[in-house]
Amino acid sequence: MTYIRVIIIGFVILETANVLALYFFPDSKLANSVGVFKAWERSQQDPDMQNFTSYLVNWVAGTKLIFILLLLVILYKANDQMLLVTAVALAISISSFFWRLFPLARKMDQEGQIDPPGYSSVLGWMILAIIILLVVAAFLSISG
Repeated sequence: MTYIRVIIIGFVILETANVLALYFFPDSKLANSVGVFKAWERSQQDPDMQNFTSYLVNWVAGTKLIFILLLLVILYKANDQMLLVTAVALAISISSFFWRLFPLARKMDQEGQIDPPGYSSVLGWMILAIIILLVVAAFLSISG
């Protein structure tokens, strides 16, 4: 189960960077913050839209924080069987990105609404890599 622990720890670190960026540096183009979306800049010029988009960004950050803390509890307390189930659950839940978010990000990228161009592809490959790592770690844990 060491493989699963390592992958989950890496995921927690990555998501912690995302939460910090969303809470404290939402204009950033790093750590999956919202500065890559050109609409973010425009939303900040309209007080009503600024409040709405800021609310949504902070809601996403808060939701990510919940998952991070739950994963830390699981890492601390879980036995091998629970870690295996956690890896499968994470792979499935992270895969939901490709259902709704990736098509939107790709569309916005193709329409020039994201800077830098190609960001949706990089994000898609990164998320796919995380899913593959979780699945491989789960299989290695089962067979090992």
